[in-house]
Amino acid sequence: MITVKPFAALRPQEKYVQECAALPYDVMSSEEAKIEVQGKPYSFLHIDKAEIDLAPDVDLYDEAVYQKAAENLRRFETEGVYRQDQEKKFYFYRQIMNGRAQTGIVGCVSIDDYLNGSVKKHELTRADKELDRIRHVDTCSAQTGPIFLAYKKNDRLNEFITKETDKMPLYRFVSDDGIEHIVWQSSSPETDKAIEEAFQKSEALYIADGHHRAASAVKAGLKRRAENASFDGTEEFNYFMSVIFPADDLKIFDYNRLLRDLNDMDEQQFLKAVETALGKVEEVDGEEPYRPSRVHTIGLYVGGKWYKVTFREDVCNAAKPSERLDCAILQKRFLAPILGIEDPRTDKRIDFVGGIRGLQYLEKRCRKDMKAAISMYPVTMDELVSVADAGEIMPPKSTWFEPKLRSGIFIHKI
Repeated sequence: MITVKPFAALRPQEKYVQECAALPYDVMSSEEAKIEVQGKPYSFLHIDKAEIDLAPDVDLYDEAVYQKAAENLRRFETEGVYRQDQEKKFYFYRQIMNGRAQTGIVGCVSIDDYLNGSVKKHELTRADKELDRIRHVDTCSAQTGPIFLAYKKNDRLNEFITKETDKMPLYRFVSDDGIEHIVWQSSSPETDKAIEEAFQKSEALYIADGHHRAASAVKAGLKRRAENASFDGTEEFNYFMSVIFPADDLKIFDYNRLLRDLNDMDEQQFLKAVETALGKVEEVDGEEPYRPSRVHTIGLYVGGKWYKVTFREDVCNAAKPSERLDCAILQKRFLAPILGIEDPRTDKRIDFVGGIRGLQYLEKRCRKDMKAAISMYPVTMDELVSVADAGEIMPPKSTWFEPKLRSGIFIHKI
């Protein structure tokens, strides 16, 4: 049983929402954020990346950064940019990108469902990144970025999405990257109760994106519990804000690789090593980059040419779902034993590029600072769910979700 509750959001007035809405804090650097907020005094980046409003020499994790975030949040509310809803509601959030729509239910998920494994993970988290967001949530006394979750087929929840989005929205705007964002509010307490009951019949939710934000929100909640021995479970810190999508709505993009060197091999030796480790290598005719069209194939760009690599059957056989993924096969069979890249999360010889940037970007990097590129076939939602259901962890840099949820449209005070 999953517990998802409505909540009273702190949210921007309609005239400010387009300026307030911002990409998640962890998809851009401080320097990029400073450029992004030019001419946008109410961009949510002033809260999510408050270091941009401090001196350049201030450490990212200095206490002053978190205090500035809380100060900016209070100021936005005092100046009337944000207003507090008085009633607890579910919200509905639709994003439309290149004609494809995904619509999720915005609510608050019990931290106990995360702790007991009903909210399923597929990535490892880093303690330093967790601590950063724990301090941010605790100092602001608010969760500022929603967790991106998914649910398996649930006709009842889908019916509510269809019904509740067939009316006038609270917000409708197009962000600078051309993505349309539309938000609605639930229509009645009876609807809210029915949505809660529909979630209670679900066995699990799945984290699509936002593992660090989820872990941090949960640990900030546990910290509040420890500080409030008389807590009864109804307090807002017992829940974390999420946008929960039907899994069928979601699209995972390819997450491609760039190699800084060929480990002292020339191009022909490199291609031979790929063939020995993985399978058949074929040069691709034409000027277009090679985009894999099915699982267990990858594209390889080296020496100014594209190659198609088809994995042999024997390298694809594995008992665990996580080990059958193309990125896992590539890492186990080639990157680690042949190139010596044992830990792709920390090795500077490999870089990762979300498929949203296009394969031409891989070619550009190979002309600039890299020796080879690998184009991947995207992981599917079914594969992600299988890995999570098995209690396993996806290989690093397996999934790239687009569009990204915007922060600053909803805030959950704890």
